[in-house]
Amino acid sequence: MTRTQEIRPDIDDGIDRKVLAQLRARFLKVNDGRLERAMLALSTRQQLVLRLLPLLFHVNHPLLPGYVSGTTPAGVATFEPDDEVLAEAQRLTRSFSYKARRGPQPTPIHGLFLMGSLGTIAQDEQSDLDIWVCHSPDLDVAATGELQKKCSALEAWAASQGAEAHFFLVDPARFTLGDREARLTSDDCGTTQHYLLLDEFYRTAIWLAGRTPLWWLVPTYEEGRYAEYARTLLSKRFIRAEDVLDLGNLAHIPPGEFIGASMWQLYKGIESPYKSVLKLLLTEVYAREHPRVACLSLRFKEAVYANRLDLDELDPYVVVYRRLEEYLRARNEPERLELIRRCLYLKVNKKLSRPPRNRSKSWQRLLLERLTAEWHWSPRQLAMLDSRSQWKVRQVLSERRALVNELTYSYRFLSQFARSEQTAGTLSSRDLGVLGRRLYAAFERKAGKVEFINPGIAPDIAEDTLTLVQCPSTEDGGETQWALFHGSLNAQEWRDFAPLKRSRELIALLAWCHRNGVIDASTRVSLHPGNSDLTENELSNLLASLQQAFPLPLGQVDENALLRPGVPTNTLLLVNVGVDPLRQHSQKNFHLITEHNDALGFSAVRENLVLTLDQVTLNSWNELLVQRYEGPDALLACLRDYLNALPANGPRPGLRVRCYCRNRAQAIGQRVEELFKDTQALLGTTGVPRFLLQVEQRFHILQLEPGQVNHASLPDLPALVEHLGRDVPDYSPLQLDRHALAEQDLSVILPVGRPGCIQVFYRQEGGSAEISLLDERNALWRQRLPFHDELSLLNPLHRFLQSLLYRRNALLPLEGTEAQASGEILYYEVVNQGRGLERRAAPAAAVSHPFYDVQAIVEPADAGMVHVTLYCNHREFSELEYGSGLFAAVARHILAQRRSPERYPCYITDLDLSQMPGRGQAQTVHYLRYKVELEDRLNRALREG
Repeated sequence: MTRTQEIRPDIDDGIDRKVLAQLRARFLKVNDGRLERAMLALSTRQQLVLRLLPLLFHVNHPLLPGYVSGTTPAGVATFEPDDEVLAEAQRLTRSFSYKARRGPQPTPIHGLFLMGSLGTIAQDEQSDLDIWVCHSPDLDVAATGELQKKCSALEAWAASQGAEAHFFLVDPARFTLGDREARLTSDDCGTTQHYLLLDEFYRTAIWLAGRTPLWWLVPTYEEGRYAEYARTLLSKRFIRAEDVLDLGNLAHIPPGEFIGASMWQLYKGIESPYKSVLKLLLTEVYAREHPRVACLSLRFKEAVYANRLDLDELDPYVVVYRRLEEYLRARNEPERLELIRRCLYLKVNKKLSRPPRNRSKSWQRLLLERLTAEWHWSPRQLAMLDSRSQWKVRQVLSERRALVNELTYSYRFLSQFARSEQTAGTLSSRDLGVLGRRLYAAFERKAGKVEFINPGIAPDIAEDTLTLVQCPSTEDGGETQWALFHGSLNAQEWRDFAPLKRSRELIALLAWCHRNGVIDASTRVSLHPGNSDLTENELSNLLASLQQAFPLPLGQVDENALLRPGVPTNTLLLVNVGVDPLRQHSQKNFHLITEHNDALGFSAVRENLVLTLDQVTLNSWNELLVQRYEGPDALLACLRDYLNALPANGPRPGLRVRCYCRNRAQAIGQRVEELFKDTQALLGTTGVPRFLLQVEQRFHILQLEPGQVNHASLPDLPALVEHLGRDVPDYSPLQLDRHALAEQDLSVILPVGRPGCIQVFYRQEGGSAEISLLDERNALWRQRLPFHDELSLLNPLHRFLQSLLYRRNALLPLEGTEAQASGEILYYEVVNQGRGLERRAAPAAAVSHPFYDVQAIVEPADAGMVHVTLYCNHREFSELEYGSGLFAAVARHILAQRRSPERYPCYITDLDLSQMPGRGQAQTVHYLRYKVELEDRLNRALREG
């Protein structure tokens, strides 16, 4: 048999019109073969849709599907329906009668082309019809709108026939310029991939009617001067303009398109990796060949010119596979080659390990059998792939490694290519950054993050039965761990099996099961709790809490969220997981009854019932994170980390607190939830608020600055008082936890602090009284003094505070002094055994009780020491004169001035610290500390003198 030779037209030597006709016939032969294959896989009604489409665009008939109006553009170039098509139309509408067009009439529809997987080895029952409707550039906006309405009507009609169709309007003149607004396939990523879309069109599109592509008639070796070649064909009448459609050429593909295509496929590959890997790798091949890219469409055209018209080898998916195989063999990357073989096999979805539904094998099955035979795949390997819908954890984990490696490699290659080609104008670093974060969020491992193992690999990996075991992590009985086994195993059996997953902590393991769908509502779990207090009821509640707090599937991550660091969006706190806080009582079957019901200070011995916390957080990047807290400060550490992670602006995350332990679970959970919500509500309020919490006998101060929450732990009440008395740079409000300082007068004193105000509180106890003071910055000062009467108790302090305010206000500028001066001193008596406050007037000394003025001036000295000068009723006593005997000299002078020999205390009435470093505007508590120290030395000298 004579074989037609390769056609190599040379325009410089002249072109034979018969040769051009022969070329067109070859393309149409391939086209007809693909169309026939497409029809074989369609139902009768779907075939009807495909056959009638050219006629429905060719005529406007009110009774035919898709009719909009008589003015809707109609008429397909070069199209004339055959008798079979007209008969089909008349079966739809008996009154329809076709009238052939007479004479030259405008044909606004230049061509109809079928895109997608129809006619390929990957066609299946779910394949949709993507149809390009190429129309005249002369259509105005109104006519284009009418045509779009017709397309929408035809989509609805096709759906009624069981065919999912999508029509895309294409203006060839605009398209060749890369100018388009709408998507051109249902899998289109936008306008940044013009040439790659054109490449796909030329090698995959099936011509249905209208003009045929001019590109068919330009040899690949003339692609570089495509415009000149095409102009010659038209100007010299080798072909007629009304017979061809020009969508452009593939002489040069901008590098930015490879980056855009890779980004799109990587984005899709996060959820459906099998569909993206083939296209990703093809884009990598193109990018490595840049700038001399041998597009697959050019290879397809070369094959037609060479008369290699084997439909199997020209199948679009086989063409892609052959090119990738060639590339990976050259690079000696057999693992990647095996992966793309699996991707192709799963895309085709013909289960070769099972007999075909019909006795006869389809052409797709035969072709796939030939390919898998080339790959030397065993029946066992085919059976494994064919059972993908039943894959469980082990198979999914194995496949995930290969897919994630491929996606990660593609991203790194993409980033490197973008830098080397300097394509910032086409693709911003922002886009690359967002994509990188998507990949990081989906696949990157990090401490505490729950790994997602099933990105579109298997439809359902839930297990029917599982066994959950707490066991020693080492044979010598070291730290315990939790392990999950397939099946239902007893206490002896599980030791002989390898677990599906291990974890140090139970909640991390359960969160992994939930996130990956390993446990669902029908899964039965056998429990071996080991040394823990975990019960089957608690386990069931824990799983239910995870399902309620983090319902699956998770929503799509918004791109704007990826522009910022991930922040919590939903938090679940699980308290005392597998732990009974009153285990010693439970073992004795003893129920404790007490009036002290606070979970953080339970019973008379103030036990802390919050022993462990497991925090599960879903953030704005859809990362599920687990962290466990245990030990004496577990609650405070968890609270601090939770508050620090809250977003500075924007909505606060949802918070759920659950506790299912054996004793007092509901009260414990409610107590922790109240605490977290109370402290969260303080964040962002005026100043830098502090929160005081008491756990057992210890006190904890949280300084609530957004993102910088600090925690101070104090062992007892004296340490708390000392801490609250420290200098602070600005006013800092203090809120007490609802159970803190119970039965202490500080519980009523501390909450009433006011900025810019000095508040004095006193409480009499027998022969003594305790004075507490909150200064203008809310620092605390306390002193216990002998009590004779309120006047002698408060007057010395009041005189001192007035002198202090006088000095402070004297330093303010004269203008506006009235507004700026701080002068309010408020007095309160603590009443009702320390449970209430009553306002009291400031003390006023009687005229008959003049006070003896003792003024002190403190100045800095060497080696951190100070010089003290005292003035007694304006008489000076200095260290220059008296040296170390200064206070004894002052004591003798004061005793000499008294009428009676009684040695009652002496008080400092005025103090100057203006020369002390940084103390020009020292706060009140700092003055009071100096005052007490000086008074102690002076009164000791009085007693000893």
